[in-house]
Amino acid sequence: MLAIASTYAYKWGMASLDHYIDELLSRGRAWFSREEALDALGVGSAAFIAAARRLCKKQRLVSPRRGFYLILRPEDRVAGAPDPVRWIDPLMHYLGLDYRISLLRAAAFHGSSHQAAMIFQVIVPKQLRSFEIGRHRLQFIYQTPLIFAKTNLPEALAQVKSEAGFARVAGIELTLLDCTRYFHKAAGINNVAQIVQDLGARAEPRILAKAAAAYENSAVRRLGYLLEHAGHACQAKALEPYARKAKSMKPLDPSAKPLSESIAEIHEKDAKWLLVINEPVEIDF
Repeated sequence: MLAIASTYAYKWGMASLDHYIDELLSRGRAWFSREEALDALGVGSAAFIAAARRLCKKQRLVSPRRGFYLILRPEDRVAGAPDPVRWIDPLMHYLGLDYRISLLRAAAFHGSSHQAAMIFQVIVPKQLRSFEIGRHRLQFIYQTPLIFAKTNLPEALAQVKSEAGFARVAGIELTLLDCTRYFHKAAGINNVAQIVQDLGARAEPRILAKAAAAYENSAVRRLGYLLEHAGHACQAKALEPYARKAKSMKPLDPSAKPLSESIAEIHEKDAKWLLVINEPVEIDF
């Protein structure tokens, strides 16, 4: 008798979950949390989990984080999941975290045509594990809560429209600063130089200078040098006060380590930005 009741509850739960996700889609919503579904369906946790697993196998659902589900439309099934821009905002709300899309994806959003943005990068004030879902790869870059609070301000953010409403994207100024600070996650200093070339002219000097106060001085100087190198004089000038505070020379590309001190001495030095130009900058104009 117990087995029959359990089977009935399982089938009823699966049918209810099917109906529930169809209802959500009809209202233009393609995500839900486990807690929302349990509350709406009135079923037990075991029945819900069994039903959700069955629908995941049928490629109707996918779960990027435990307890959070995406509803797959037929056009999403080839990629294995919708574009993350469509669901990053509700996911971060579910996790209780503020965020901003940045680096390569933000550069592409702002029009840096060289950025294929094969990776979806999000800056958050908490350590989160990166993951892949279908053909999409999400990478979370940790920024200390204090610095994040100083930078993730409305005037420094942009918005991208999605079915969830809007997703937060780093404005051009934060995109440039983030790419320079985390250059190793932005395909290297030459790729950052290309992003600076593409976007630098549209950066607002006042916002750039204000946001730069939260970043390491060496990263700000690298950005100033790249802006000047690309011919964006007004934006570079806004960062000059940071260069005047510098105490020592830093390499333009910290990842390109010299073989010896004698070799390091032959590199060009930029006295204005206090940088050793240990890597030639190559960009497409």
